[in-house]
Amino acid sequence: MATECIPNQLNLHGIKPLEFSNCCQRKVIAKFDGNHISTNGGVLLLTEIENRTHVVQRLSQCFTDYRNPELIEHSVKELLLQRIYGLALGYEDLNDHDQLRHDPLLAVAVGKQDPTGNDRSADRDKGKALAGKSTLNRLELTPADAIQGPKKILADHAAMDDLLVDLFLDSYGRRPKRIWLDVDATDDQIHGMQEGRFYHGYYRHYCYLPLYIFSGDHLLCARLRQSDIDGAAGAVDELDRIVKRIRRRWPKVKIYIRGDSGFCRDELMNWCERDKHRYVLGLAKNNRLKEAISQQMGQAKTAYQETETSARVFKDFRYQTRKSWRRKRRVVGKAEHMAKGENPRFVVTNIPKSEVNGRDLYEKLYCARGDMENRIKEQQLSLFADRTSTTKMRSNQLRLYFSSFAYVLMCALRRIGLSGTEMARAQCGTIRLKLLKLGAQTKITVRKVWISLSESYPYAQLFRRVFDNIEAYPLLI
Repeated sequence: MATECIPNQLNLHGIKPLEFSNCCQRKVIAKFDGNHISTNGGVLLLTEIENRTHVVQRLSQCFTDYRNPELIEHSVKELLLQRIYGLALGYEDLNDHDQLRHDPLLAVAVGKQDPTGNDRSADRDKGKALAGKSTLNRLELTPADAIQGPKKILADHAAMDDLLVDLFLDSYGRRPKRIWLDVDATDDQIHGMQEGRFYHGYYRHYCYLPLYIFSGDHLLCARLRQSDIDGAAGAVDELDRIVKRIRRRWPKVKIYIRGDSGFCRDELMNWCERDKHRYVLGLAKNNRLKEAISQQMGQAKTAYQETETSARVFKDFRYQTRKSWRRKRRVVGKAEHMAKGENPRFVVTNIPKSEVNGRDLYEKLYCARGDMENRIKEQQLSLFADRTSTTKMRSNQLRLYFSSFAYVLMCALRRIGLSGTEMARAQCGTIRLKLLKLGAQTKITVRKVWISLSESYPYAQLFRRVFDNIEAYPLLI
């Protein structure tokens, strides 16, 4: 028989109490009456990291705000903090922010003077301290050549490129002796009619072809490109820009370039040789190369037949293509025989034999580039670098920047806060799950903001240790 709910049983959302299956002989009843409870309690750690690295503050300086100062309720820095914290917390869509703008804890993290939003000027905005999806969308859509209507916040992409390099340099306490720059391209599948849309024969779908450059965990470049180009297109220009900026601060550091066979281009190798950079690049196999290691392949096959385990034999030799290379270069061939048969691989380098033998060059230096592929996946899957669904390349590039700086912020949390813990090498998705998605109740008074974290949180001791690590790191003024 249907019954009416008495008024005091309803809550803010107008939802009746929810009765779930009994636990033993007890009724299980849920109500939306917990006041200001957020699932984003760990955002406080990101705030402390931001206070010590100024990642987003420096990013805000890459924008020019043409809005009327008297009408601004959300500064550029606040908009960027909201957007980048949202990505770090797992909110990939701008639509999510129409709900997130009600969260007083996120408003505290962003630095809102009135985290409750009760003092907003418009009645429709009261109780919503943060910006909605439309305001954030206008931040992304301002064109480069005009300030149109409400779109009046202009992004300087070149300044953001430089900032990625500067943040990498600032992360070091002292100059390293050498650094490795890993370069790679990946697909960013698109489903609409975006500008620059092309079908890629290798990936077999419509996509962009972004170019990434990393040094270890540090992201130095994320360049959105059309996919109707060679995978190595523009790599020399990006590397040259990055290396020149690094050299200004570290003029004597040794620089090593690493990439797969998609970047084995004469232009890139000539640039490295001219500017005295070392390189290790994959080299696509062909009949001439396979013939050069045929003897070693026979030795590997014999060794496999004797041991029934994979066997490798390496050969060091000089090689030049018939047309595309201007000179002979050192090539290391890996003759490997496995259960599935032959597996030849080749790399080309300008590192002399006196520094590293062929086996170590391949196994220790070249194969280490596989970790970069994990970093790309980490940014795409955990921080939504592939959320490039606007109609224009420029605004999609800006979304890629936002994902990139969210990644930089999360890496700073890992480097500073998680150092010495069992999660020192955890990926961004794991960090979010175990540290950031934490139940927290917010109470705001005139003088204080009280945050009550969940008593049943299983990683409380880890959270405390991370907080202590961050507190020991100096604040930036």
